Amino acid sequence: MSGMSAMSGIRAARVAVAAVVPAEVALVVCLVAGVRLPGWALALAEGLVLGAVLLEARVLGRLYAAERGRGARRGEAWRAAVRAVVPVQVRRLLAHELRATASLGWWALRRKQGVRAGDLAAPYTGPQTAMMYGMLFVSVVETVALAFLIPWPAVHRVVLVLDVYGILIVLALHAACVTRPHVVRADGSLRIRYGALFDLVVPPDAVASVRVDRRYPEGRLVTLSEDGVLDLIVGSQTTVTLELARPLPFTRPLGARGEARVVRFHADDPRALVGALAGALRP
Repeated sequence: MSGMSAMSGIRAARVAVAAVVPAEVALVVCLVAGVRLPGWALALAEGLVLGAVLLEARVLGRLYAAERGRGARRGEAWRAAVRAVVPVQVRRLLAHELRATASLGWWALRRKQGVRAGDLAAPYTGPQTAMMYGMLFVSVVETVALAFLIPWPAVHRVVLVLDVYGILIVLALHAACVTRPHVVRADGSLRIRYGALFDLVVPPDAVASVRVDRRYPEGRLVTLSEDGVLDLIVGSQTTVTLELARPLPFTRPLGARGEARVVRFHADDPRALVGALAGALRP
């Protein structure tokens, strides 16, 4: 596989990965909206999707063989091929969904991930729990209603799959947040998390001060200001402000990197978290 053809194949596969999901969503939206697409259009759309999948498989296979030819092990070869073809944003989204789905099992067993004996687990799901269950209720009602309103069996099956998938994702996101709380360790380190989307470990020597500080910032889940203030917002609020002794790097949910000097995040019981962290750091 020559260098020029390899690059062309990788670029084509990346375009295919980025185009398949929105193309399928657009097709489903047309069907749900009652737009009667001709048979040739449906066949063409599905053919394009199948072609994209085959192209990705072909490029992955060639890259895997090339890596194996260089002496890489099987696992290393597959990882290198996937990194070359699949954009990091897509990889991270898939990883988040897989971890969140796996959290359903931890949630059913009432277990926490990354919490050891002697650690303080600090939950943060209070402000969003009612919203999550409200979304689940609306999704279930919508699923039942559409089952009676949609007369076309094929469209009904597609909508049913999408609705069930949406319900599963909402449950998985909430389960990931419940099973991955913030953690204060006995050595004074702090792990700040939001489900499977965000994870920042603050070592003891990086903590300058911590205090209860309720704020209502505007922005997305992870918001970084120009002066290095990182807001991890849950339910439109934060309750703890952590001043850092030095800037700490962090990774955003889709893979972008940043550096924080102050971290503001939410805990359901901020006084317990602040007291535990201050007590662990005091000696």
